Amino acid sequence: MIPPRDPDSAQPDDEAAPQDATGASAPAPEEEAKPHPLHRRLKSFVKRGGRTTEGQARAYELHGPQFLLPYQASRLDLAATFGREAPTVLEIGFGMGEATAHIAGLLPETNFLCCEVHEPGVGALLKRIGEHGLTNIRICAHDAVDVIDHMLAPSVLAGVHIFFPDPWHKTRHNKRRLIQGPLVRKLVERLKTGGYLHCATDWKPYAEQMVEVLRAEPQLQISPDATPDGYAPKPHYRPLTKFENRGIKLGHGVYDVLFTKR
Repeated sequence: MIPPRDPDSAQPDDEAAPQDATGASAPAPEEEAKPHPLHRRLKSFVKRGGRTTEGQARAYELHGPQFLLPYQASRLDLAATFGREAPTVLEIGFGMGEATAHIAGLLPETNFLCCEVHEPGVGALLKRIGEHGLTNIRICAHDAVDVIDHMLAPSVLAGVHIFFPDPWHKTRHNKRRLIQGPLVRKLVERLKTGGYLHCATDWKPYAEQMVEVLRAEPQLQISPDATPDGYAPKPHYRPLTKFENRGIKLGHGVYDVLFTKR
């Protein structure tokens, strides 16, 4: 999940789907004085292009009817959605689904509700679902903020995963990052007591912001295993992808930030 990035580019790679707090493109210089879109509409992504392969298209046809969950402006019955009572984890932005499929296979007793708007990524995860015989994933190809606001009741989630969101490297674009107070408060409301929020990034300034934002939320407490800087050991369920391994070899740090609801 850690491809080489151009430090002057705010555009994400092809393996990790971007999450952005606004959904807006980088502002032109003359637009800088305008009200930021975050104040008008919080969103969890930047829409981007990409080609869906034949295999991904077949996966849509074969597995979409069972595993794609249409967006609805009403509360989900999670037990009916998954066909069982089980802890449910929300994942925001799963990229091409490599880590998602691994975790779902490792934790079959947990349900995973996964939000992603990148069509090839959705197709790729559907393909992995078929290849690995996974049954505990449902995909909503819609803005996660709408899903949180309208489909999830308070105190229904056992956890939230947000792995390698778009770091928005440029200082003037930092406000577009996904992990900000307004979204964190929404997520905390949907977490059960004892539920967790797990974020991961390879961009240290973003990791520092994550720790700062989550520490500021009074209903959250940091992992007892965290370092003084606020970083937790990598949980056993999160895999090292080929891109993350490549980043580590290049000297990139990888930071896991883990908090639980009081």
